[in-house]
Amino acid sequence: MSEPTQRPNKDAQSVRDGVQDLLPTIRERAEETERLRVVPESSVKELEEVGFFKLLQPVRFGGLEADPVDFYTCVRDIASACGSTGWVSSVLGVHPWQIALFDDEAQQAVWGEDPDTRVSSSYAPMGKASLTEGGFNLSGRWSFSSGCAHATWVLLGGLVFNDEGQVVDFRTFLVPRERYDIVDVWNVVGLAGTGSNDIVVEDVFIPETFTLSMAETGRCKGPGQAVNTGDLYKLQFHSLFTTTITTPIIGMARGAYDEHVTMQQNRVRASYGEKASLDPFAAVRVATASSDIDAAWALLMGNIREQQAHVARGEKIPITQRLRIRRDQVLGTQRAIDAIDLLFEASGGRALANGTPLQRAWRDAHAGRVHAANDPERALQMYGASEFGHKVDPGMY
Repeated sequence: MSEPTQRPNKDAQSVRDGVQDLLPTIRERAEETERLRVVPESSVKELEEVGFFKLLQPVRFGGLEADPVDFYTCVRDIASACGSTGWVSSVLGVHPWQIALFDDEAQQAVWGEDPDTRVSSSYAPMGKASLTEGGFNLSGRWSFSSGCAHATWVLLGGLVFNDEGQVVDFRTFLVPRERYDIVDVWNVVGLAGTGSNDIVVEDVFIPETFTLSMAETGRCKGPGQAVNTGDLYKLQFHSLFTTTITTPIIGMARGAYDEHVTMQQNRVRASYGEKASLDPFAAVRVATASSDIDAAWALLMGNIREQQAHVARGEKIPITQRLRIRRDQVLGTQRAIDAIDLLFEASGGRALANGTPLQRAWRDAHAGRVHAANDPERALQMYGASEFGHKVDPGMY
């Protein structure tokens, strides 16, 4: 098979500018997105046209191989306009990075004919895979595949069993659309527009080249590095993917902050007969919330920069830094939630009305908070244990 030679016709800054231009329309569609229970196709198409989904895709398939900070900045901004659209954009947008770690045969299957192909996921090992000649037989039902309506492939986590029924591996399986069913179950209180439905696979053969061992990715390895040699694809899997979950929540907090400030500038507090913007306690809440949001963002992006510096020097990413990334990621989510709670409590009864951006951001952020990547106690316990000198498995982080 011939080597792809497509070249990008955009750069990261033009993508960021294009995303900014789309924000008013995405904001206007937020209520529709929630009502439809899926991000409108028009929004996905517009994000595709500005090049958003190419940010982390290899140049050899028309991607940009952009700085992850550019990617996350776009996600944050999209989520500030619509939480569901930001969440789906983040999840679908990060998958090209992982596809680039697969064997080239899998990359060719996904992007060879259509470099705009999108992939959804459900990583929890809900399915069962058994070893067979040349690959695996996969079956199971996976939940929470955000944006699956806009994808023609899916990444699924599964435990691998040998003939004796023993677990011998945990892998990610790449499955084409014609080999799985989508079951519409997504009726929820928050992130209602993400269309995070169930994926069902019944005894499908998956070639080994269409799988990745999580133990290998935990060591920052993947067969795709043989053809995608840039530093982008040497970063650490769990760090990038957990940041992918927290970033939209920080974006939701930013959107809630902007909405709250605008509301308070025009609000007269009936109980006190004064403009809310003149209340010194309201000013303290705004200052506290903005600091929490800024701190969450600064720590996440600073940690990405540290990882990049290690990779650029040809160094292994230290386990201490991986654990710090997880520490700051889960606390970044918590800071964003705290900021939204603080603002929502001070916004008055009008913020409760259906259709208002603030209550939607509040619900969406709390829905995102329950994602497994945001389990604070587990991540913080691991960090604290390492500080006390206990051994921590780097494959998990």
